[in-house]
Amino acid sequence: MEMQELLEQVEKYKIVPVVVLEDAKDAEPLGRALQNGGLPVAEVTFRTAAAADSIRAMKKAFPDMLLGAGTVINVEQCKQALDCGASFIVTPGYSEEVTEYCCNNGIPILPGVCTPTELMAVVSHGLPVAKFFPAAQFGGLKTIRALAAPFPQMRFMPTGGVSEANVKEYLEEPKIIAVGGSWMVKQDKIRAGRFDEIEEMTRSAVALVR
Repeated sequence: MEMQELLEQVEKYKIVPVVVLEDAKDAEPLGRALQNGGLPVAEVTFRTAAAADSIRAMKKAFPDMLLGAGTVINVEQCKQALDCGASFIVTPGYSEEVTEYCCNNGIPILPGVCTPTELMAVVSHGLPVAKFFPAAQFGGLKTIRALAAPFPQMRFMPTGGVSEANVKEYLEEPKIIAVGGSWMVKQDKIRAGRFDEIEEMTRSAVALVR
């Protein structure tokens, strides 16, 4: 997948569900809930040991789903995610080695930033979009607007503290391409197998931003 294609799809969906899976058996029903709810996209985070197998299972079940790997903190994880079927990489902060590896190999990446210094590093790679994380703790929209002023070419995907209550406000800002959110894929509902509720919450999220 080319970077431009990724950004077009992300901007179309407006929300990228940030998924934490503790057991790969939940990957397929979760992917189905997201698809049926109208949001065939997920960032499966490397916060658990089940991440790689979850990406593999979701990709096998839903080959056309826009599937990324999040919380990628080193090149080894990056390679593992790509081998399992991830189409793009998201990092929680700026990693020179991961960003350079992706850029050198034509892999779409959304590096995490929360300071002007990190943003300058992203700009040096010619990347057009950065993840802003954790958004709520680092000033949300006010900080994004302040960062965007000296970097007019950049857009952002805020993640962390984005919810039903503020998602529309975020998306009204032209510098924001999409948001990362987890309110429709809460871990307690995944653990309990309440995928029908996840589907309904996903459907509500989609309706909210359209």
